[in-house]
Amino acid sequence: MKKLLFAGMLGASVFAVSCSGVKNAQTAQNQRSEFLKMKGDWQIVSINYDKQFKVKPFDDGMDAQCFVGSHWRLIPNNWTGAYTVNGGGTCGAGFTQPIKIDVVSGNTFNFKKIADGTKAKQNTAGYTLTLTSQTTDQFSLEQNIPFDGENVRVVYNFERTGMK
Repeated sequence: MKKLLFAGMLGASVFAVSCSGVKNAQTAQNQRSEFLKMKGDWQIVSINYDKQFKVKPFDDGMDAQCFVGSHWRLIPNNWTGAYTVNGGGTCGAGFTQPIKIDVVSGNTFNFKKIADGTKAKQNTAGYTLTLTSQTTDQFSLEQNIPFDGENVRVVYNFERTGMK
C-alpha cells in the first residue's frame, strides 16, 4: 500500500512539473511571437520626457530630439539590428550603430551596441527598455534614466516604415 501511495505521489508531482514546463514554454513562445512582430524597419516619430532635463540617450552624446527621425532595423530571428541617426544641425554627424537585441520576460527589450571588429559577447553593457504598447505598425519603448536619486522617464514612439 505504501508503494502504491508513493507511486501515486511521484506520478502527481511529475505531472505537475511537466505541466509547469509546458506552461512556461508556451509563455516563452507567445512572448517570442509578439517580439517577432517587431521585425522590420521602424522610425522614431516622437520622444516624450520631462523637458526640464537634458536627456542624451544611449551614450551617443546627442540630445534625445536628435533621435526623432532615426531609422531602426530589427531582425529578431537572429537577434540583431542597427539604428541610424541622421545628424545635422546641433546633432552633429549622422551615424549607423549595429546592435544586438533581446527580449526578456515578455515586455523587457534589451539591446547593446556592437563596435566594429568586436563580437556581441565581448560587450556586456547595454540598455534596458520596457515595451509599453505595440500594434502592427507602431510600438513604444520606455526607458528610466536615473538622475539625482530619481528616474527620468523617456518614451520612444516608433512607427513602421517597412517589412524588410
